[in-house]
Amino acid sequence: MSFPDQRWHIHSPNPELAESIAKVTGLSPLLAQVLINRGMDTPERARVFLDPDSEILPDPKTEFPDLTKSLDLLQTSIENQSKIAICGDYDVDGMTSTALLIRTLRLLGAEVDYVIPSRMTDGYGINVKIVERLHQEGVQLIITVDNGISAFEPIERAKQLGLTVIVTDHHEVPPDPDKLPPADAILNPKYRVNPSSPYASIAGVGVAYILALELSDRFGKRAELEHPLLELFTLGTIADLAQLTGINRYLVKKGLRLLGRSKLVGVQALIHVSGIGNDRQNGLKPEAIGFSLGPRINAIGRIGNPQTVIELLTTNDISIANEHALECEQTNRSRQKLCEQIEQESIAYVQAGILTGEINLQRDRVLMPIKHGWHHGVIGIVASRLVERFGAPVFMCTYEEGESESSIRSSARGIPEFHIFEALEFAKDLLTKHGGHPAAGGMTMPSANLAAVRARLCEFARQHLEAEQIKPLVKVDVLADLSDISLTLFEQINTLHPCGMGNPDPVFYSRNVRVISQKTFGKKRDHLSVVLDRNDGRKINAIAWRWGNYQLPERVDLAYKINVKNLQDNPLIELELVGAREVRSEEPKFNQQKLVLECKPAPDFKCSSQWHPLGEFGGESAASILVYGFDRPMHKFNGDVDYDRPQKNYKSLILWSLPPSVTHLRWLIALAKPQQIYVGTQVPVIPTVSELQQKLQLELNQNQRLNLLSLGQQFWVAPCTIVAALRTLGYPCETFAATGSLDVELDRLARWYSYPIEKLELLFR
Repeated sequence: MSFPDQRWHIHSPNPELAESIAKVTGLSPLLAQVLINRGMDTPERARVFLDPDSEILPDPKTEFPDLTKSLDLLQTSIENQSKIAICGDYDVDGMTSTALLIRTLRLLGAEVDYVIPSRMTDGYGINVKIVERLHQEGVQLIITVDNGISAFEPIERAKQLGLTVIVTDHHEVPPDPDKLPPADAILNPKYRVNPSSPYASIAGVGVAYILALELSDRFGKRAELEHPLLELFTLGTIADLAQLTGINRYLVKKGLRLLGRSKLVGVQALIHVSGIGNDRQNGLKPEAIGFSLGPRINAIGRIGNPQTVIELLTTNDISIANEHALECEQTNRSRQKLCEQIEQESIAYVQAGILTGEINLQRDRVLMPIKHGWHHGVIGIVASRLVERFGAPVFMCTYEEGESESSIRSSARGIPEFHIFEALEFAKDLLTKHGGHPAAGGMTMPSANLAAVRARLCEFARQHLEAEQIKPLVKVDVLADLSDISLTLFEQINTLHPCGMGNPDPVFYSRNVRVISQKTFGKKRDHLSVVLDRNDGRKINAIAWRWGNYQLPERVDLAYKINVKNLQDNPLIELELVGAREVRSEEPKFNQQKLVLECKPAPDFKCSSQWHPLGEFGGESAASILVYGFDRPMHKFNGDVDYDRPQKNYKSLILWSLPPSVTHLRWLIALAKPQQIYVGTQVPVIPTVSELQQKLQLELNQNQRLNLLSLGQQFWVAPCTIVAALRTLGYPCETFAATGSLDVELDRLARWYSYPIEKLELLFR
C-alpha cells in the first residue's frame, strides 16, 4: 500500500473569525484557526487561553461539597496522632498521588503509611483483605487515591470496623446510587461537581493535590509544600494522559517550569537516568514527561514493585533516589521488550483471524486478541498500539496467572466514537469486575464467558459505530501551504503549550505535495524519512514513525505536525507526518448517485432520479438558489444566491448536508418554498459529549439567553440534543419536553445524518 488507510476529520475553516483573532493575539491566522478548533472562538477566550494565569479560578471548597469535611477529618486525625493509611494504585496516577499525600502528611506531623494493591494478586483498588489488614495494624483513617469510587464492599467493611474513610478518585461514579461507597467523604470531579467546573477534568493526582494544598493551608505550610506538590501533580497529570484543559492546563503550565530545575532529589535522579538534555532551565515540555519520565514510572507499576516509585518520590536522600531511578530505568527496558513481543504476537493473531474469516472488523467492530502468558501489566499499552494500527476498539485479553483457564483479565482502549466504560456496563452481567473511562478500562471475567462477552461487545459496537469508522482517525486542524511553514510559526505554536489530551499539538495539512525522495530508517527499517518540495524552490524534511512499509506516491495530500531539529546548533524545521491520502480537489463534491427532489408546493414533493451537475446551478442568472449545509462552499455559485437563512422563495435549495433535524428541514422548506431540492453527501462532524458540554458552557458564560435554533446550526446538533446537554450541566429545562440521555441524543443525531436520501420524501407525505 502507498499510505495508511485512514479517515480524516478536518475542522471547518472560519477565515473571517481567524483573521480577527489573529489581529488581537498576534498569531498567524493558521494558529488562530487552531484556537477556534479548541473552542477559543472569541478574542477574549483566546487571550485567556494564551495567558491562563489571567484566569480567576473558583475556590475548590465551593466546587467539591465534601472537601471541607475531608479537611476537618484529617486535621483531627493529625492533631490526635491517629494512624492514617493511604491506599493507592499501581499506575502512574495512583503512585504520584500516593507520594504527594505522603509528603504532605509527613510534613504536617501525621503518622502515615501506605499500601499499593498488587497488580498480579490483588487487582485494581482497595479490597476487603487490605481493609482488614490495616485495621489489625491500628489504622484509624483510610484515604483512597485514584480508586475507591466503586469499592462498595471494602468501604462498607471499613465502616463496620469503625474506620474513617475518605475516597479521592476521578473514575466514573456507579450509575446505581445504592452502589456508592458509604465513605465519610468523597472527593471526585464526577461526583456532585458541576461538569462545567474548571476542576472537572482533573485526574486522581489532581484530587490529591487539591486536598493536600488545602490541608497545608490549614497548618500554615502552603509556601513550603506548594512547589513540590505542583511538580508531582504535573508529573502525574501528563503521564496519566489527563485532559490539559481547565485547571489542569493552568497548573501544568506552571509545573513544567518547576520540573526543569526540580528540588526533589527523586525527580532529579529520574531526569538524569532518562537522558533528558541539559537545556532545562526554562522548564520541561510535556513530551519529556510523556516519553521519558512517565514511562519509567509506569513501568514499575506494570511489571515492578510500586514501592520503588513511592520511595523515589518521597526520599530526600540522593543516593537512595539514584538507586531507585536506576531500577526504574532497568524495569522500563524490560517493559519495552515485553511490549514489543506482545505487540507482534497480537498483530499476528489479528492478521491470522482476518485471513481465516474469524475476525471481520467491518462486522465485529471490536478486537479481542487473547493468549496465555501475556503480561497483565503491559497489555493496555499494546491495546493502544493496536487501536492506532487498526482503528477499532481493542480489548486485550490474557489468562490470570496461576489460575489456568478459570479467569481472564482484559485491558481496553477505545476510539472517540466508542465509550469503553459504557461498553463494559453493557456486558456487566457477564463480568466479575470492571471499570474505567470513556477511552480506557479493564475487566475480569470467567473464561467460560469469553464468547458471550465478545458477542455482547460486538453488539454494543454495531449499535454505536458505523463500518466506515473502523479505521485510524486523523484529526486535522487547518489547511496550510508548505511555504507557510517556518521557525516563526513553530515559535508561535509554543504559545499554545502545554499540549496534550484535550489540547493536542496542531495538525496541519497540505494538498498535492510533491515527494522528492523517501527512504526507510531505524534498526528495523520501520520508519520513513521523506524529502518534500515546498513549492518555493526549497525542500523540507519529514519523518513518519512506523511507516516503513509504505511507499508514498509522487503527489499526495499530507497531514503533519511541525517540529524543529537542531543540526550543529542550526535549527531546522522538520515535519512529523501523521496522515496521507490521495490528492483531493479543493471542494467536496456531491455524489451524483443521489437524487434531485422535485418539489410541489411545500410541504409535498416527489423524487426523481434526474441529476443536474453542480456546475449548472448558476447557469441561468434568473434562477434563485439557497445554499445550506455543513461545510458548504462559499462564492462557488453564479447568479442570485443566498446562503443559510431563507430571505425569499427560491427555485433551488442546495443541501450540502442535511440540517440538524427534520424540524429544521421543514422550516427551511416552508420559508424557501423551493421548486427543487438538491441533496449532497457531506456529513457534519458530530461533537462528543464533553465537546458539546464545553461549547455550551462557553456560550452560557457569555449569554444566559440561548437561541436553540441558532446554536443547533452553529454546532450542527438538534435542539433536543442541546436541551439534553443543558440537563447534564445541571440546568433542569423544565419547560422543554423530555429527551433521552445526551449519549442517546447524539446517537440519534448520527442516525439522522445517515438517513437514506431516497426516503426523505416520505417525511413530507
